[in-house]
Formats: sequence, C-alpha cells, structure tokens
Amino acid sequence: MAPSPPPKGLPGFLRRSLRNPYDDPSIGGIGSASGEGVGERYGPSSSSAAAAAGTATAEAVTLDTEPASEASESDGSTGGGPVVDEEADLKREEEAVASASSRVNRKFRFGLALGGDRGRGELGESGASDASNDGAIGSIGAGEPAENGSGMVSADGGGVSPEEEAYAAAVAGEQDRSPPRPEPEKKQSYKDATFEKTINAPVVMVGDLRRLSWNGIPPKHRPQAWKILLGYLPANSARRKQTLERKRSEYRDAIATHYDIDDNTRTMQEQETLRQVLVDVPRTAPDIALFRDNRLRPALGRLLYIWACRHPASSYVQGINDLATPLISVFLSSYCNEDDDVLGGKMMDDITDDQLFEVEADTYWCLTNLLAGIQDHYTADQPGVQRMVMRLEELVARIDADLTQHLRETGIEFFQFAFKWMNCLLLREFTLPCVMRLWDTYLSEADGGFEDFHVYVCAAFLCQFSAEVRSMQFDELFGFMQNMPTRDWGDSEVEIVLSQAYVLSTLFDGSDAHLISQNR
Repeated sequence: MAPSPPPKGLPGFLRRSLRNPYDDPSIGGIGSASGEGVGERYGPSSSSAAAAAGTATAEAVTLDTEPASEASESDGSTGGGPVVDEEADLKREEEAVASASSRVNRKFRFGLALGGDRGRGELGESGASDASNDGAIGSIGAGEPAENGSGMVSADGGGVSPEEEAYAAAVAGEQDRSPPRPEPEKKQSYKDATFEKTINAPVVMVGDLRRLSWNGIPPKHRPQAWKILLGYLPANSARRKQTLERKRSEYRDAIATHYDIDDNTRTMQEQETLRQVLVDVPRTAPDIALFRDNRLRPALGRLLYIWACRHPASSYVQGINDLATPLISVFLSSYCNEDDDVLGGKMMDDITDDQLFEVEADTYWCLTNLLAGIQDHYTADQPGVQRMVMRLEELVARIDADLTQHLRETGIEFFQFAFKWMNCLLLREFTLPCVMRLWDTYLSEADGGFEDFHVYVCAAFLCQFSAEVRSMQFDELFGFMQNMPTRDWGDSEVEIVLSQAYVLSTLFDGSDAHLISQNR
C-alpha cells in the first residue's frame, strides 16, 4: 500500500525524510526519485533525525484534509500527482544556507572592524558553533576574504554596505577622539596624609613635626622638613620666602669675600685649608655618581672652604665633607621628580646654575646649624668625639659584657673603630638612603640627636653583630669592624637599630651612674 502523502506545509528536507527515513525498501517500500537515500546524503545522524520526525508526524498525515485533487509529491510509485524536483529543492536549500553563512561572515568581519577581539569573541564563537552543526556553513573566514576600499573585509566575495562602512568609520573616529582613561590615583596612607597636613600648615607646629619625623619623613617632604628642624626655615610660612632670599644673598656675599679672591691675599692657614678641601672633595662619596659630577664638586668645595673661614676655632676637619652629602642629596631632590634617581646623577643635566646655587647656599646654612651642636667634635684634639667613644664603651659593657670582654682579649680598642663612627656619624658604614632615614630621627631628637642619641644607635648597631664578633680573632675582627656588612641594608634594618637605641636611651639616659664601668 502506498504511503499517505506528507503534509504540504512541512519543509522539503522533512518531507523527504518521511518518504525514505532509512533508505530501506522494507519500511514502507518508499524509494527516492533519484535512487539516493537520506542516509547516503546526510549520514546516519541525519537519517535518525528524519525517522524521529516521521514518527512524530504520523498522526498529522492521517489528519490531512487537503483535497485529493491537489498536487501531491510522488516518490516514483504509481500516482497521478506531479513529481517533485528534488535537485532543485536541494539547490534552493543550499543557496539559503550559503546566504545565511555570508550574512554571518559579514557581521563577523564588521564586528572585527569595530571592536577587534570583541567582535571575534562574540561573533566568532557563534559562527564556529553554527559551522560545527551544519557542514554547509563551514568555518568562518575560510577561503580568501576580499577587502573593500576602507580596509573592511567581507567573506564569500560579499562587500560591506556603504551604510555599515560609514557607521564603522564614525565609531572609529569617536574612539580616536576620546581622551585616554586616567589612571587611578594612588591612595595616600594615613601617615603621609597626617605629615602633609602638618608641614603644609600656615604655621608648622614644630613639636608635632618632630613627633612625626621620628618614624621617618616622606621623601617629597624631607627637604622642607629638614630645613625647618635645623632652624633654617621659620615655622611661619609667610616669612620663608623673605628668609631664603636674605640667607642666599648673605652666602653670595660670603663667596665674594672669602672665595673669589686672589690667592696671594689668603693667609697661610687659609691656603692650607683650601688645599685640604680640594684634596678631600674628590674623595667624598666616590661610589655615588652624583658626587662625581663636575658641577657639584666645585660647589661642595666652595661651601666647605667658606665654612672653615667663618669658623676659625675648628676650621676644616676631615669628616665634615661627609656630613654635607645627605644635605646636598635631599635638597637637590626638591628640584626633581619623585621618580628621579638623584644619587645616580643624571638629573644634574636638568639642574640650572641658579638652582645649584640655591642648593649650595641652603646646604651651607643647614650644615652650619648642624655643626653648631657638635662643634667640639672638630676642634683641637676633638674632645667631643673622644667623649662619645668613651660613653659607647661604658654602655656596651653594661648591655653586653661578653662582647666587651672579647674585644679586650683580642686587643681591639673601641677607638680603633668607633672614632670613625662618631666623627662621620656612621656615613661610611651605611648607604646614603639609610643615613637619610637615620637623620630623620636624629633631627626629631632636637639638639641631642647627633650626639646623645647617636651613642645609643652605635651601641645597638654594634650589638647587632655580637655573635659574629665574638667568634673572630684579631686579624679577621679588625677587618670586619672596618667594613661592616651593611651594603644591603634598608629602612627596615635601620628602624630595628633605632628602636633598640630608643629602648637603651629610656634605660640609661640621665642615669650616668649606670654607665660607670665595674672596673673603675
């Protein structure tokens, strides 16, 4: 018995699957007009899908109420209806699929022109999914794409419409004209915000500034903070400009009086002082590129000589040149960007002569105020330095008796290594950034920072290496004390020493009887 014709409203591929779902004559005895089964054309998966569709529409076939006179499709069995041209039907379907593929490709290329990877991510994934489900679509972008005049690419030879090109150009123009997105600002810490509020006040409360400076000064505020703590700048901001102009003018006059003169008018002592200064300047911080600069060296020598001429009681002593290096480095940083490597020296190309003179004058006055509190360190026989070394020995004997005993047994005297610590304020033991951090605390200690508190710092510093020192003998120990292993130290190590020094100062400061050696 011939099968009932499928409903007229079904798509062509479904009608064909109903006519021959498995390409098996035993099932309904239906054959295709061309002799080609669905399984051969679409594969086993398509045949199974067609069989399922045929089962689902079995009742729909019996309910077909179309007049018998209407044309029905025939599969080659006896019947009066016209024969459907399957090749034409298949060709129409392939053209429809190709058209859909072309539209997807155009949208994909258009998306690339607008958004780059965004178009590839959104349309490309969709297109790849379609390609995996329908072999007629294939992979997007397969073959050689064509380019139109605007650089936009179309697939299958199809071009992008002028409206799409105009829209893409407009969007690209808007993207080009849009300003760059600003980088998010770094959140300021509470410490920095508090320090900034204190130092930028119309009248700086020096007590608050000292309290905040003990834990370290932010680098961008260090030049101004040091000048205030050293008494060079007034706390009242309204008076600072006038003070700077007056002090710098006085220093300019001092250059004309003491330096820019004929050598024959100098006394013998002045000539010897100038010679010693000119010898020491090249030796100052030779491992730091900044102090090898040919413009900075004459400025350093000039301010050291003028200081010696105006302080004849002490005159120039080796070690004072080292004390000027932190001041110069910090004051130069106020003319540079925060990211500039001041110690590297490359920023000196951007420093004008006027700016360099201002740094020289400010360094001279701040060095003068610093040395005023420790001037007996540099007078004849340097009694201040000897006093500090003796206090250090007594202090270490109280807090680490084994260390002191070992130094005595090996024949090492405190003067052999501690004299340099006091004369140069540990500038030759620490890197310059560590010295800057150290001086933040010294300056916050008011007048006694560079003398009294420095002794406690030296004691804490020596006790840091107590175990190593007690395991060494004379030769090894002497070399170790002359070259302490602190090249890789940073702020964290310095702050540990400062904390221990503070504990010692609270225990022994003002209690000289506790510092008397048991052997006396």
